Amino acid sequence: MNLGYGKVFDTHAFGKYTDYSITDFDLEETPKLIHVKAKLTLISTEQGGRKTGITSGYRPNHVFEYQTNGQFKYGYMGDIQFEQDEWILPGETKEVLVRFLSRQPIDEYMDIGRKWWIHEGGRKIGEAEIIGIEFPKTK
Repeated sequence: MNLGYGKVFDTHAFGKYTDYSITDFDLEETPKLIHVKAKLTLISTEQGGRKTGITSGYRPNHVFEYQTNGQFKYGYMGDIQFEQDEWILPGETKEVLVRFLSRQPIDEYMDIGRKWWIHEGGRKIGEAEIIGIEFPKTK
C-alpha cells in the first residue's frame, strides 16, 4: 500500500534507529546540514580509546543520550572536519567542525554547551562539546 510516506527503522545497527521519514521535513526550507563547532577530545588508548588518530572526514556514531541499561538510544550521522591538523590523536583535544545531517531528529540536542559521545559501534572513543551552531542558508 503506497500512502506517499514511510518510516525508517534500523534496530539492528548498534542499537540505533530513526523514527522519522524524509517526508516529515519541509524539504524546501530545511538545510541539508547543521554545522556544529565543537571541542573534541579523543579518549586515550590506555583508557580504551583508539590506537590511532582520526583524519578529517571521519564519520563515527554521535550519541547524545543513553538508555538506563547503558545502551545508546540513537546513533546520529555526522562527519568530523578539521583544517589545521592532519590528525587528532588519542588523548588530544581540538576544535573541529561536525556536519550533521539535518534530516534526523537531532534538533533537540542542539544547544551551546551540550556534550555528546563519539562511538565506533558500541565502543566509546571520544567526547565532544558544542561551542557554536550554524544552520547554512538554503537556496
